[in-house]
Order: sequence, then C-alpha cells, then structure tokens
Amino acid sequence: MGLSSLGIFHTIIGIAAIAAALADFIKYGKINLNMASGKIYFYGTIITSLTSLGISKHGGFNPGHIFSILIVIMVLGACVLNSKRKTSARARYFENFWLSFSFFLSLVPTVNETFTRIPLRHPLAKDITDPVIGNTLLILLLFFIAGSVYQFKKQKLINKRADI
Repeated sequence: MGLSSLGIFHTIIGIAAIAAALADFIKYGKINLNMASGKIYFYGTIITSLTSLGISKHGGFNPGHIFSILIVIMVLGACVLNSKRKTSARARYFENFWLSFSFFLSLVPTVNETFTRIPLRHPLAKDITDPVIGNTLLILLLFFIAGSVYQFKKQKLINKRADI
C-alpha cells in the first residue's frame, strides 16, 4: 500500500469525516454543522484537505490538490453561512449545496486512490482511467444531483413553514 505517516493520518481522519457526513445524510438529509457529526465532518474535512497538500503519489501539484483547496473554501464558506447568517433562508440553500458538493469532490480522489490500491495485490483499477473508476464516479454524481434536488425541496418546505 505504501502510505507515509502523513498518508495514514490523512486516511484515518478522512474516513472519520466521510462516516460523519454519511451519518448526517441518513439522519438529517444534509450535513448539519450544528450537530457533533457535522462538526466532525467540518474539522475532519479541513484537516484531510490540508494534509492532502503534502501528499502526492505522482509528484508535484496536481488536480487532487486543486480539489482540496476548493473543498476547504466551500466548507469554510458553509461554516460562515451557518454561523453568521442563521436567519437567512437563502443562506441555507448555499450552505447545504456547498457542504454536499465538498463531500462529492472529496469522493473523487478517495475513489481513485482506494480503487487503485485495494485489494492490495490486485487493485480494482489499474489507474485513474480505468472504467470502474469512471462508472463509480458517475453513480456518485447521480447521487449528488438527486441529493441536491432533495435538499433544495426540503429546504424550500422548511423556509415556507418558517414564513407562516
């Protein structure tokens, strides 16, 4: 597998962040920064994204690093909206979208790295161009789109009830 100490730390924190996000999606239909699991996602994602900047299997700055920077910007933006714009109904749409999109973007390198490393002797994919990676990412994109539509509709109902 060949992971450095930073890579192992990055992976453990990343798994915790993904698990927390999945728990939130199941329980709340969104990543909820007001709950412990949402905070785990927030801090875990920040740490994972920043540590990924020091990791590169291919050497040098690459698209995965760009994803990490975008993810940090989206998660921090969602946190600002959550804490500073508590009464803004419109802010909830952006907060939900940015957190969900950050989760989707974090799954792109996760799928690539996991499928090209596991199982150890016979990984699921030879490299990032393998169709199994592309098909998996397509399925995840469809889940992201469906989840975003669901979150938008659910938030619209919440906003309507708040106006009554």
